[in-house]
Parts: sequence; C-alpha cells; structure tokens
Amino acid sequence: MTSIDILVIGHLERDAGGAIVPSGTWSTSALIRTDDGRNIVVDTSQDYMRAGIRTAFRQIGGVFPEDVDTVILTHGHPDHIGNNGMFPNAEVVKFSGGEDVPGAEVLEGEKEMARGVRFVRTPGHTEDSGSVFVDADRHYAITGDAVPLRGNLEKKKVPALNCDAEQAMASMGRIVRYADVVVPGHDAPFPTAPIKRLYK
Repeated sequence: MTSIDILVIGHLERDAGGAIVPSGTWSTSALIRTDDGRNIVVDTSQDYMRAGIRTAFRQIGGVFPEDVDTVILTHGHPDHIGNNGMFPNAEVVKFSGGEDVPGAEVLEGEKEMARGVRFVRTPGHTEDSGSVFVDADRHYAITGDAVPLRGNLEKKKVPALNCDAEQAMASMGRIVRYADVVVPGHDAPFPTAPIKRLYK
C-alpha cells in the first residue's frame, strides 16, 4: 500500500514585528512510497535541515536518497527547495509561475505522478503553489504553503504571504474537501474531520 513518511516537520518563526525569521523557518519534507515501487519526495526543506532528512531516511530503512525518483516542489521558495541536491537521481518538478528553480521541469497542468499520487494546482500563496493529493489508507494532502499552519484552516485565514487571497481561500477549500489528513507546510499533520463543515 502507498505510504507517507514525514522526513522533517516544518516550523515557522516570526520576530516581534511579525516578519518571518529565515534561520528559524523550514518546510515540511515528506516521502511517498507507492505500491508500484515509486519513491517521491515532496519539498526538500531548508539546506540546514539536511542532517535531519538523512536521519529520517536511516530510521525509515530500506530506502535511500539515491532511490528517490521524483522530487515535487509545492513552490519555489527557498525554505522548500534547499536540499534538492540530496536526490541525484530524481526528476524535479514544479508548476509554472513563481520563482525559477534551477534544474526543475516546469508543469503547466495538473499531473498524475504515480498511481494514487496527483500533483494539483492550489494557487494563492504563490502563482506556482501546488499540493500533492495522495490516495493511501486515507486521503492525504501535502500542501506546502497553500496551508502553512493548522490554524489557517481552522480560522479560515489565508496565508499571510499571498499573491491572491481569493485564490488562496479557494485552494484551502479544495484541500479540505479532498483530504482526511493535511500535511501542512510548516506544522504537524492533522485530521480535517473537525473542520470540514467550515468549507461546505
């Protein structure tokens, strides 16, 4: 069965004025192992999280960074792409728009990346924002900063950094309607059952 392992749980730190502190902010990175033998990493976090990602692979066992065949970037911000080089045999993909990422293939439309793994557009935080919808034991959405924190969904509050608030809210609704579990960009995974009623 397709499985998801969290390599590192993201974190977001702000200073007293509310500005993001880069040295204390990194994205979630997740590994999807599909039932047809694919190894897919979603986001590679900040470069200084490399040791944590390596430790996670050792703890998972049976799969190494060299075995990853695809890296999906939810968008091109630095805190999500810092360890792309850890995966030398992987094709790196992102959606068009937003910031350029060297070496990444740019997709225009949504794409089935493997059986039960679909890369969908969830714009609003950035033009190129996407989420990965995974059909495993439950429906999972690995969202990047379309949902940076659990509180964004619970409070129906779009990401503070956004290019289009209306799109961002629509993307949050799409995510909640699909997912049983959300894996957010800068927070621990959480179930959506308590909040689905907010997005009907």
